[in-house]
Amino acid sequence: MLSENIKVIRKSKGLSQEDLAIKLNVVRQTISKWEQGLSVPDSDMLISISEMLETPVSTLLGETVAEPKADDLKSISEKLEIINLQLAQRKKVRRKLLQWLLIALCVVIIIIATALFVFNSAYLGWDYSDPEMAVAGAAFHAFEWLFVRLAPFILIGAMVGICLTWKNI
Repeated sequence: MLSENIKVIRKSKGLSQEDLAIKLNVVRQTISKWEQGLSVPDSDMLISISEMLETPVSTLLGETVAEPKADDLKSISEKLEIINLQLAQRKKVRRKLLQWLLIALCVVIIIIATALFVFNSAYLGWDYSDPEMAVAGAAFHAFEWLFVRLAPFILIGAMVGICLTWKNI
């Protein structure tokens, strides 16, 4: 069992006998003898083998490790293909959602800009002797001031984002 397990696990890790021998500081023939069952590694070497193969010593000494079969590999590849398709679908949905959010942002900016243009800073005619009206007027003015300066950049960025997501859907 030990000889079979060393060989199967070594191969599953993609290591040649030479690679494992270099990592364990032994000659390739030693690995070959272990795998043929002609000799057995001592306890310290067994621990080193388990560390190199990232496998518990009990697994090396225990039951026979089955080699992956072609059917198992086919099943795994089919599952990976399904996962890849699901990930691609998720990416497409996220991209479409982002596109619609950017379109909504553009619409909101245009509506606010239209409203500000139509009302033409109506808060300027308010009576500011009342402290609450003064605060509301200052807040509206601050909003308008920020909006007029930031909205064009946000609108252009959103339009570029729409164009970038549009061709990838």
